[in-house]
Amino acid sequence: MRRAIINVLALFGFLVFSILAVANEGTIAFVGATIIDGTDAEPLEDGVLVITDGRIRTVGPRSAVTLPSGTEVIDVAGKYIMPGLINAHGHVGATVGLNGNGGYTRNNLLRQLGLYARYGVTSVNSLGGDQVEGFDLRNEQFDNGLNRARIYVAGSVVVGDSEQAIRAEVNRNADMGADFIKVRIDDNLGASEKMSRPFFEALVDQAHIRRLPVAVHLYYLNDAKFMLDANADIIAHSVRDLAVDREFIDKVIASDTCYIPTLTREVSTFVYESIPDFFEDPYFLKEVEPEIIAELSSPERMSRIAGSRSAQAYKAQLPTAMSNVGTLYNSGVRIAMGTDTGPPARFQGYFEHMEMHMMVDAGLTPLDAIRASTGVAADCIGMGDIGTLEPGKWGDFSVLTENPAEDIRNSHSMESVYVAGNLVPGE
Repeated sequence: MRRAIINVLALFGFLVFSILAVANEGTIAFVGATIIDGTDAEPLEDGVLVITDGRIRTVGPRSAVTLPSGTEVIDVAGKYIMPGLINAHGHVGATVGLNGNGGYTRNNLLRQLGLYARYGVTSVNSLGGDQVEGFDLRNEQFDNGLNRARIYVAGSVVVGDSEQAIRAEVNRNADMGADFIKVRIDDNLGASEKMSRPFFEALVDQAHIRRLPVAVHLYYLNDAKFMLDANADIIAHSVRDLAVDREFIDKVIASDTCYIPTLTREVSTFVYESIPDFFEDPYFLKEVEPEIIAELSSPERMSRIAGSRSAQAYKAQLPTAMSNVGTLYNSGVRIAMGTDTGPPARFQGYFEHMEMHMMVDAGLTPLDAIRASTGVAADCIGMGDIGTLEPGKWGDFSVLTENPAEDIRNSHSMESVYVAGNLVPGE
Protein backbone atom coordinates (compact mmCIF):
# COMPACT_ATOMS: atom_id res chain seq x y z
CA MET A 1 0.00 0.00 0.00
CA ARG A 2 2.65 2.56 1.02
CA ARG A 3 4.63 2.24 -2.23
CA ALA A 4 1.43 2.43 -4.27
CA ILE A 5 0.37 5.67 -2.58
CA ILE A 6 3.74 7.32 -3.04
CA ASN A 7 3.81 6.21 -6.67
CA VAL A 8 0.40 7.85 -7.13
CA LEU A 9 1.95 11.09 -5.85
CA ALA A 10 4.69 10.83 -8.44
CA LEU A 11 2.18 10.24 -11.23
CA PHE A 12 0.02 13.12 -10.02
CA GLY A 13 3.08 15.36 -10.05
CA PHE A 14 3.84 14.56 -13.68
CA LEU A 15 0.22 15.25 -14.69
CA VAL A 16 0.02 18.55 -12.82
CA PHE A 17 3.38 19.70 -14.18
CA SER A 18 2.33 18.96 -17.73
CA ILE A 19 -0.92 20.86 -17.29
CA LEU A 20 0.36 23.93 -15.43
CA ALA A 21 3.86 24.52 -16.79
CA VAL A 22 4.09 27.58 -19.00
CA ALA A 23 6.84 27.42 -21.61
CA ASN A 24 9.46 30.14 -21.62
CA GLU A 25 11.67 30.74 -24.60
CA GLY A 26 15.19 29.53 -25.22
CA THR A 27 17.58 26.75 -24.32
CA ILE A 28 20.53 26.93 -21.93
CA ALA A 29 23.44 24.48 -21.94
CA PHE A 30 25.92 24.06 -19.10
CA VAL A 31 29.07 22.65 -20.70
CA GLY A 32 32.18 20.99 -19.32
CA ALA A 33 31.34 20.16 -15.71
CA THR A 34 31.51 16.81 -13.97
CA ILE A 35 27.84 15.92 -13.55
CA ILE A 36 26.56 14.02 -10.52
CA ASP A 37 23.03 13.17 -11.61
CA GLY A 38 21.46 11.80 -8.40
CA THR A 39 20.97 8.29 -9.81
CA ASP A 40 23.13 5.22 -9.25
CA ALA A 41 25.36 6.30 -12.16
CA GLU A 42 28.93 7.36 -11.55
CA PRO A 43 29.78 11.06 -12.07
CA LEU A 44 30.06 12.03 -15.72
CA GLU A 45 33.18 14.01 -16.61
CA ASP A 46 33.12 16.76 -19.25
CA GLY A 47 29.36 16.61 -19.35
CA VAL A 48 26.66 18.78 -20.89
CA LEU A 49 23.35 19.64 -19.23
CA VAL A 50 20.74 21.19 -21.52
CA ILE A 51 17.65 22.97 -20.15
CA THR A 52 14.66 23.94 -22.30
CA ASP A 53 11.50 25.56 -20.90
CA GLY A 54 12.70 24.93 -17.36
CA ARG A 55 13.15 21.20 -17.86
CA ILE A 56 16.11 19.01 -18.68
CA ARG A 57 16.27 18.37 -22.41
CA THR A 58 19.34 16.16 -22.38
CA VAL A 59 22.38 15.30 -20.32
CA GLY A 60 25.43 13.46 -21.55
CA PRO A 61 29.11 13.61 -22.49
CA ARG A 62 30.16 16.63 -24.54
CA SER A 63 31.10 14.36 -27.44
CA ALA A 64 27.55 12.97 -27.69
CA VAL A 65 25.40 16.09 -27.26
CA THR A 66 24.37 18.33 -30.15
CA LEU A 67 23.07 21.71 -29.03
CA PRO A 68 19.97 23.22 -30.65
CA SER A 69 20.48 26.32 -32.72
CA GLY A 70 20.44 29.48 -30.61
CA THR A 71 21.38 27.74 -27.37
CA GLU A 72 22.88 29.96 -24.68
CA VAL A 73 26.10 28.23 -23.58
CA ILE A 74 27.44 28.58 -20.04
CA ASP A 75 31.01 27.34 -19.59
CA VAL A 76 31.35 25.36 -16.36
CA ALA A 77 34.53 23.48 -17.26
CA GLY A 78 36.39 22.21 -14.20
CA LYS A 79 33.30 22.57 -11.99
CA TYR A 80 30.71 20.16 -10.65
CA ILE A 81 26.94 19.98 -11.10
CA MET A 82 24.58 18.06 -8.85
CA PRO A 83 20.80 18.05 -8.45
CA GLY A 84 19.14 20.47 -6.07
CA LEU A 85 18.99 19.10 -2.55
CA ILE A 86 15.65 17.82 -1.29
CA ASN A 87 14.79 18.08 2.37
CA ALA A 88 12.39 15.20 2.92
CA HIS A 89 11.47 16.53 6.38
CA GLY A 90 11.59 20.26 6.93
CA HIS A 91 9.21 23.03 7.91
CA VAL A 92 8.31 26.30 6.23
CA GLY A 93 6.27 28.22 8.75
CA ALA A 94 5.90 31.07 11.23
CA THR A 95 9.50 31.40 12.43
CA VAL A 96 11.19 34.79 12.24
CA GLY A 97 14.65 34.89 13.80
CA LEU A 98 14.36 33.06 17.11
CA ASN A 99 10.63 33.69 17.37
CA GLY A 100 8.62 30.62 16.47
CA ASN A 101 5.42 32.62 16.11
CA GLY A 102 6.58 35.50 13.95
CA GLY A 103 3.80 35.10 11.46
CA TYR A 104 2.63 32.52 8.97
CA THR A 105 2.50 34.90 6.00
CA ARG A 106 3.17 34.58 2.31
CA ASN A 107 6.16 36.93 2.51
CA ASN A 108 7.68 35.04 5.41
CA LEU A 109 7.28 31.72 3.59
CA LEU A 110 8.87 33.19 0.46
CA ARG A 111 11.77 34.47 2.57
CA GLN A 112 12.39 30.96 3.89
CA LEU A 113 12.06 29.33 0.48
CA GLY A 114 14.57 31.83 -0.91
CA LEU A 115 16.95 31.06 1.94
CA TYR A 116 16.68 27.32 1.35
CA ALA A 117 17.32 27.83 -2.35
CA ARG A 118 20.44 29.96 -1.85
CA TYR A 119 21.93 26.99 -0.01
CA GLY A 120 21.05 24.66 -2.89
CA VAL A 121 18.01 23.14 -1.18
CA THR A 122 15.55 23.40 -4.05
CA SER A 123 12.67 21.37 -2.55
CA VAL A 124 11.32 21.14 0.99
CA ASN A 125 8.76 18.65 2.25
CA SER A 126 7.08 20.70 4.97
CA LEU A 127 5.70 18.17 7.41
CA GLY A 128 3.23 19.94 9.60
CA GLY A 129 1.95 23.38 10.56
CA ASP A 130 1.13 24.23 6.95
CA GLN A 131 -1.66 26.71 6.27
CA VAL A 132 -3.41 28.16 3.24
CA GLU A 133 -0.45 30.33 2.20
CA GLY A 134 1.81 27.28 2.03
CA PHE A 135 -0.72 25.37 -0.06
CA ASP A 136 -0.98 28.36 -2.39
CA LEU A 137 2.79 28.49 -2.91
CA ARG A 138 2.83 24.74 -3.58
CA ASN A 139 0.15 25.22 -6.21
CA GLU A 140 2.07 28.04 -7.89
CA GLN A 141 5.40 26.28 -8.29
CA PHE A 142 4.66 24.21 -11.40
CA ASP A 143 6.00 26.97 -13.59
CA ASN A 144 9.25 27.43 -15.48
CA GLY A 145 9.67 30.93 -14.06
CA LEU A 146 10.29 29.57 -10.55
CA ASN A 147 13.47 30.78 -8.81
CA ARG A 148 12.89 29.73 -5.18
CA ALA A 149 12.65 26.38 -3.44
CA ARG A 150 9.64 24.16 -4.06
CA ILE A 151 7.40 23.33 -1.12
CA TYR A 152 5.24 20.29 -0.43
CA VAL A 153 2.76 20.39 2.43
CA ALA A 154 1.08 18.19 5.03
CA GLY A 155 -1.33 20.64 6.63
CA SER A 156 -1.81 20.24 10.38
CA VAL A 157 -0.10 17.60 12.50
CA VAL A 158 -3.11 15.36 13.13
CA VAL A 159 -4.38 15.05 16.68
CA GLY A 160 -7.78 14.23 18.14
CA ASP A 161 -9.56 12.84 21.18
CA SER A 162 -11.64 10.30 19.26
CA GLU A 163 -11.42 8.17 16.16
CA GLN A 164 -14.06 10.39 14.57
CA ALA A 165 -12.01 13.51 15.28
CA ILE A 166 -8.86 11.89 13.90
CA ARG A 167 -10.57 10.88 10.67
CA ALA A 168 -12.14 14.32 10.33
CA GLU A 169 -8.75 16.06 10.65
CA VAL A 170 -7.22 13.74 8.06
CA ASN A 171 -10.10 14.60 5.75
CA ARG A 172 -9.67 18.33 6.38
CA ASN A 173 -6.01 18.17 5.34
CA ALA A 174 -6.83 15.98 2.37
CA ASP A 175 -9.57 18.37 1.25
CA MET A 176 -7.07 21.23 1.30
CA GLY A 177 -4.82 19.21 -1.02
CA ALA A 178 -2.14 17.92 1.37
CA ASP A 179 0.73 15.90 -0.06
CA PHE A 180 1.18 13.96 3.21
CA ILE A 181 -0.47 13.31 6.54
CA LYS A 182 1.82 13.97 9.51
CA VAL A 183 1.41 12.44 12.97
CA ARG A 184 3.44 12.18 16.18
CA ILE A 185 3.53 8.94 18.17
CA ASP A 186 6.25 9.66 20.73
CA ASP A 187 5.82 11.09 24.24
CA ASN A 188 8.43 13.88 24.23
CA LEU A 189 10.71 11.93 26.57
CA GLY A 190 7.82 11.16 28.90
CA ALA A 191 6.45 14.70 29.03
CA SER A 192 3.23 13.94 27.16
CA GLU A 193 0.93 11.07 26.27
CA LYS A 194 1.38 9.14 23.04
CA MET A 195 -1.42 8.84 20.53
CA SER A 196 -3.21 5.59 21.29
CA ARG A 197 -2.65 2.71 18.94
CA PRO A 198 -6.33 2.43 17.88
CA PHE A 199 -6.32 6.15 17.02
CA PHE A 200 -3.11 5.77 15.04
CA GLU A 201 -4.49 2.82 13.13
CA ALA A 202 -7.63 4.83 12.31
CA LEU A 203 -5.46 7.71 11.10
CA VAL A 204 -3.46 5.48 8.76
CA ASP A 205 -6.62 3.87 7.48
CA GLN A 206 -8.27 7.22 6.73
CA ALA A 207 -5.12 8.64 5.11
CA HIS A 208 -4.90 5.63 2.83
CA ILE A 209 -8.59 5.91 1.98
CA ARG A 210 -7.70 9.43 0.81
CA ARG A 211 -4.64 8.05 -1.04
CA LEU A 212 -2.18 9.98 1.12
CA PRO A 213 1.02 8.64 2.69
CA VAL A 214 1.59 8.98 6.43
CA ALA A 215 4.84 10.44 7.79
CA VAL A 216 5.48 9.51 11.42
CA HIS A 217 7.34 11.47 14.09
CA LEU A 218 8.76 8.89 16.50
CA TYR A 219 11.57 8.20 18.94
CA TYR A 220 11.32 4.63 20.22
CA LEU A 221 12.19 1.39 18.44
CA ASN A 222 8.97 -0.33 19.52
CA ASP A 223 6.91 2.51 18.07
CA ALA A 224 8.84 2.27 14.81
CA LYS A 225 7.98 -1.43 14.59
CA PHE A 226 4.34 -0.70 15.36
CA MET A 227 4.03 1.99 12.67
CA LEU A 228 5.39 -0.46 10.11
CA ASP A 229 2.90 -3.09 11.21
CA ALA A 230 0.16 -0.46 10.83
CA ASN A 231 1.34 0.25 7.26
CA ALA A 232 2.38 3.87 7.80
CA ASP A 233 4.65 5.08 5.06
CA ILE A 234 7.65 7.19 6.16
CA ILE A 235 9.82 7.16 9.28
CA ALA A 236 10.38 10.87 9.76
CA HIS A 237 12.98 10.74 12.57
CA SER A 238 15.68 8.44 13.85
CA VAL A 239 15.15 5.61 16.27
CA ARG A 240 17.08 6.93 19.24
CA ASP A 241 16.36 4.88 22.33
CA LEU A 242 17.91 1.56 21.25
CA ALA A 243 20.06 0.02 18.57
CA VAL A 244 17.90 -1.20 15.70
CA ASP A 245 17.55 -4.99 15.65
CA ARG A 246 17.14 -7.60 12.94
CA GLU A 247 13.35 -7.64 13.33
CA PHE A 248 13.11 -3.92 12.61
CA ILE A 249 15.56 -4.06 9.72
CA ASP A 250 13.58 -6.89 8.13
CA LYS A 251 10.32 -4.96 8.53
CA VAL A 252 11.77 -1.81 6.93
CA ILE A 253 13.24 -3.73 4.00
CA ALA A 254 10.09 -5.80 3.45
CA SER A 255 7.93 -2.65 3.33
CA ASP A 256 10.51 -0.58 1.41
CA THR A 257 9.93 2.23 3.89
CA CYS A 258 12.18 5.30 3.82
CA TYR A 259 14.09 6.34 6.92
CA ILE A 260 14.78 10.05 7.49
CA PRO A 261 17.39 10.46 10.26
CA THR A 262 17.07 14.24 11.04
CA LEU A 263 20.38 14.08 12.91
CA THR A 264 20.72 17.86 12.97
CA ARG A 265 17.41 18.07 14.80
CA GLU A 266 19.16 16.36 17.71
CA VAL A 267 22.16 18.67 17.39
CA SER A 268 19.93 21.74 17.57
CA THR A 269 18.58 20.71 20.97
CA PHE A 270 21.93 20.88 22.79
CA VAL A 271 24.57 22.52 20.59
CA TYR A 272 23.92 26.01 21.99
CA GLU A 273 25.03 24.96 25.47
CA SER A 274 28.32 26.43 24.26
CA ILE A 275 29.36 28.43 21.21
CA PRO A 276 29.28 25.99 18.26
CA ASP A 277 32.11 25.81 15.78
CA PHE A 278 29.84 26.67 12.87
CA PHE A 279 29.39 30.19 14.28
CA GLU A 280 32.76 30.86 12.65
CA ASP A 281 31.95 29.18 9.33
CA PRO A 282 31.69 31.75 6.50
CA TYR A 283 29.13 29.51 4.76
CA PHE A 284 26.89 29.89 7.81
CA LEU A 285 27.65 33.54 8.45
CA LYS A 286 26.69 34.61 4.95
CA GLU A 287 22.98 34.21 5.75
CA VAL A 288 22.54 34.56 9.53
CA GLU A 289 21.78 37.80 11.32
CA PRO A 290 24.42 38.83 13.90
CA GLU A 291 21.69 39.46 16.47
CA ILE A 292 20.71 35.79 16.35
CA ILE A 293 24.28 34.67 16.99
CA ALA A 294 24.54 37.10 19.87
CA GLU A 295 21.36 35.82 21.48
CA LEU A 296 22.32 32.17 21.07
CA SER A 297 25.76 32.96 22.54
CA SER A 298 24.42 34.63 25.69
CA PRO A 299 25.59 33.02 28.95
CA GLU A 300 21.99 32.83 30.18
CA ARG A 301 20.83 30.85 27.17
CA MET A 302 23.85 28.54 27.17
CA SER A 303 23.35 27.84 30.88
CA ARG A 304 19.68 27.07 30.36
CA ILE A 305 20.42 24.54 27.61
CA ALA A 306 23.26 22.96 29.58
CA GLY A 307 20.78 22.38 32.40
CA SER A 308 17.90 21.17 30.21
CA ARG A 309 16.92 17.57 30.90
CA SER A 310 15.54 17.08 27.39
CA ALA A 311 18.52 18.69 25.66
CA GLN A 312 20.95 16.49 27.52
CA ALA A 313 18.84 13.40 26.86
CA TYR A 314 18.86 14.08 23.12
CA LYS A 315 22.60 14.72 23.28
CA ALA A 316 23.17 11.38 25.01
CA GLN A 317 21.09 9.53 22.41
CA LEU A 318 22.71 11.09 19.33
CA PRO A 319 25.42 8.36 19.10
CA THR A 320 22.63 5.74 19.02
CA ALA A 321 20.90 7.63 16.22
CA MET A 322 24.17 7.89 14.28
CA SER A 323 24.93 4.21 14.73
CA ASN A 324 21.43 3.25 13.60
CA VAL A 325 21.86 5.23 10.38
CA GLY A 326 25.03 3.32 9.60
CA THR A 327 23.45 -0.04 10.40
CA LEU A 328 20.38 0.63 8.26
CA TYR A 329 22.43 1.99 5.36
CA ASN A 330 24.68 -1.08 5.40
CA SER A 331 21.57 -3.28 5.47
CA GLY A 332 20.16 -1.74 2.30
CA VAL A 333 17.48 0.50 3.83
CA ARG A 334 16.64 3.63 1.83
CA ILE A 335 17.93 6.67 3.71
CA ALA A 336 16.55 10.09 2.76
CA MET A 337 18.01 13.41 3.88
CA GLY A 338 15.82 15.42 6.23
CA THR A 339 16.57 17.87 9.00
CA ASP A 340 13.38 19.13 10.68
CA THR A 341 14.67 22.64 10.02
CA GLY A 342 12.32 25.60 10.29
CA PRO A 343 11.77 25.96 14.05
CA PRO A 344 14.00 28.56 15.73
CA ALA A 345 17.76 27.86 15.73
CA ARG A 346 17.40 25.01 13.22
CA PHE A 347 18.97 26.95 10.41
CA GLN A 348 17.31 26.38 7.06
CA GLY A 349 19.76 25.66 4.26
CA TYR A 350 22.90 25.38 6.34
CA PHE A 351 21.66 22.45 8.43
CA GLU A 352 20.91 20.46 5.28
CA HIS A 353 24.62 20.53 4.45
CA MET A 354 25.45 19.61 8.04
CA GLU A 355 23.01 16.70 7.77
CA MET A 356 24.80 15.34 4.71
CA HIS A 357 28.12 15.68 6.49
CA MET A 358 26.76 13.80 9.52
CA MET A 359 25.31 11.09 7.29
CA VAL A 360 28.80 10.49 5.91
CA ASP A 361 30.18 10.47 9.45
CA ALA A 362 27.53 7.81 10.20
CA GLY A 363 28.79 5.56 7.40
CA LEU A 364 27.38 6.68 4.04
CA THR A 365 29.76 7.38 1.20
CA PRO A 366 29.76 10.98 -0.04
CA LEU A 367 28.11 9.91 -3.29
CA ASP A 368 25.38 8.02 -1.45
CA ALA A 369 24.81 10.98 0.86
CA ILE A 370 24.24 13.09 -2.27
CA ARG A 371 21.86 10.46 -3.65
CA ALA A 372 20.04 10.33 -0.30
CA SER A 373 19.61 14.09 -0.58
CA THR A 374 18.46 14.11 -4.22
CA GLY A 375 17.17 11.10 -6.15
CA VAL A 376 16.39 8.89 -3.16
CA ALA A 377 14.71 11.74 -1.28
CA ALA A 378 12.54 12.54 -4.31
CA ASP A 379 11.52 8.90 -4.62
CA CYS A 380 10.77 8.68 -0.90
CA ILE A 381 8.37 11.62 -1.01
CA GLY A 382 6.86 10.51 -4.30
CA MET A 383 7.87 13.52 -6.39
CA GLY A 384 8.83 12.14 -9.79
CA ASP A 385 9.76 15.40 -11.52
CA ILE A 386 12.68 16.39 -9.28
CA GLY A 387 15.72 14.85 -7.65
CA THR A 388 17.76 13.60 -10.59
CA LEU A 389 19.26 15.20 -13.69
CA GLU A 390 17.39 13.22 -16.33
CA PRO A 391 15.44 14.31 -19.41
CA GLY A 392 11.97 15.60 -18.68
CA LYS A 393 12.62 16.57 -15.06
CA TRP A 394 12.79 20.08 -13.74
CA GLY A 395 16.16 21.79 -14.13
CA ASP A 396 16.89 22.16 -10.40
CA PHE A 397 20.63 21.95 -9.70
CA SER A 398 23.71 23.56 -8.22
CA VAL A 399 27.13 24.39 -9.65
CA LEU A 400 30.07 23.78 -7.29
CA THR A 401 33.76 24.59 -7.53
CA GLU A 402 34.91 21.50 -5.56
CA ASN A 403 33.95 17.85 -5.84
CA PRO A 404 31.36 16.80 -3.21
CA ALA A 405 31.60 13.16 -4.27
CA GLU A 406 35.24 13.21 -3.16
CA ASP A 407 34.63 15.06 0.12
CA ILE A 408 31.06 15.78 1.18
CA ARG A 409 32.20 18.94 2.93
CA ASN A 410 32.86 20.35 -0.52
CA SER A 411 29.10 20.86 -0.65
CA HIS A 412 29.94 24.28 0.81
CA SER A 413 31.56 25.23 -2.51
CA MET A 414 28.23 25.91 -4.24
CA GLU A 415 28.66 29.05 -6.34
CA SER A 416 25.26 29.14 -8.07
CA VAL A 417 21.88 27.47 -7.82
CA TYR A 418 19.21 27.04 -10.48
CA VAL A 419 15.52 26.18 -10.14
CA ALA A 420 13.66 25.34 -13.37
CA GLY A 421 16.76 26.58 -15.14
CA ASN A 422 16.52 30.00 -13.47
CA LEU A 423 19.41 31.41 -11.46
CA VAL A 424 18.41 31.79 -7.82
CA PRO A 425 18.95 35.42 -6.88
CA GLY A 426 21.14 36.53 -3.99
CA GLU A 427 19.57 37.98 -0.89
